[in-house]
Amino acid sequence: QVQLVESGGGLVQTGGSLRLSCTASRSTFSLDAMGWYRQAPGNQRELVAEIKSGGSTNYADSVKGRFTISIDNAKNTVYLQMNNLTPEDTAGYYCKGERVVNVEGARRIFWGQGSQVTVSS
Repeated sequence: QVQLVESGGGLVQTGGSLRLSCTASRSTFSLDAMGWYRQAPGNQRELVAEIKSGGSTNYADSVKGRFTISIDNAKNTVYLQMNNLTPEDTAGYYCKGERVVNVEGARRIFWGQGSQVTVSS
């Protein structure tokens, strides 16, 4: 079991920046991928950004060029730097960890409790 704890959300004006942090209870080396998802009221949870154990990253088109995901394995922490925020970025942001558990590729998924980001116009 891996616990994920997010921090860094809050209220910011349009054009502002925030950095989210997600700290894992175990070494991030034990995870095959980590990512950030978001969910606005009435919407499905969607991928924002992910980083795999080899260092490759993937971003939603809506955040490319504005958001950056990074990982500090020494601190067991993954970050999401969010710049040039807009009201459309308002959502609960959730940290996700994945671990491959068998040779067939089955994965175990871990979620954080979420951190609210609100962008005012």
